[in-house]
Amino acid sequence: MEELLFDRIRMKISDAQFRVSTDSMVLADFCRIRPGGRVLDLGCGCGTLGLLLLGADETLRVSGIEIQEAAARQAQENAEENGFSAHMHIICGDLRQAHAQIAPGTFDYVLSNPPYYPPKSGYLHAQDSLCAARSEICCPFDALCAAAARVLRWGGRFFLVHKPERLVDLLTGLRAARLEPKRIRFVRHRAESAVNLVLIESRLGGGPGLQYEPDLILYTQTGDLSAEGRRIYHLQE
Repeated sequence: MEELLFDRIRMKISDAQFRVSTDSMVLADFCRIRPGGRVLDLGCGCGTLGLLLLGADETLRVSGIEIQEAAARQAQENAEENGFSAHMHIICGDLRQAHAQIAPGTFDYVLSNPPYYPPKSGYLHAQDSLCAARSEICCPFDALCAAAARVLRWGGRFFLVHKPERLVDLLTGLRAARLEPKRIRFVRHRAESAVNLVLIESRLGGGPGLQYEPDLILYTQTGDLSAEGRRIYHLQE
């Protein structure tokens, strides 16, 4: 069991679950969410994204859905440990199916740090739980987009982190689900490095028009965290 601390947020993650990564940290920072917003995390794991968002704004109402029972249970325990029981609700279930606890069109924002690799590609871990976190065996991208579109209100926003080599698939998949890409940001380890991650904001029913933000550079040429990197990782100057 690993225990992490970000500001005042404590997170426990079992050895069988996916570790907190740069992906989750940069996605939480990329999200633009108004106070009091209704948020759903698709494939929430141990609740990392919801906890990070609530740590910044306790007025949010966060729900998460997670197919793995152990991870869903840990997410609810993490919410209780941080005093967020009234603000964060976890559902153990398959996001590809409709659930009574998730009414259509009821969320202002949806976010996801989904599996990156199509089945039978990429590095797959021997543990079933970690394999499911890396491969789309339980979460094809078109199903993820359909789930986001189903639960969002018209005009609601979907925030996503993924791999840049999947960018064409991502943009076409989002548009096919009526989730129009509106904002994009590339993430690099260093200014001279290749793009490592892509962050995308889309809007349900939005019109065409894509804004490119300056690249997020996490490290300086000397290997130290950049100013943005330190802010994202909640490190004091």
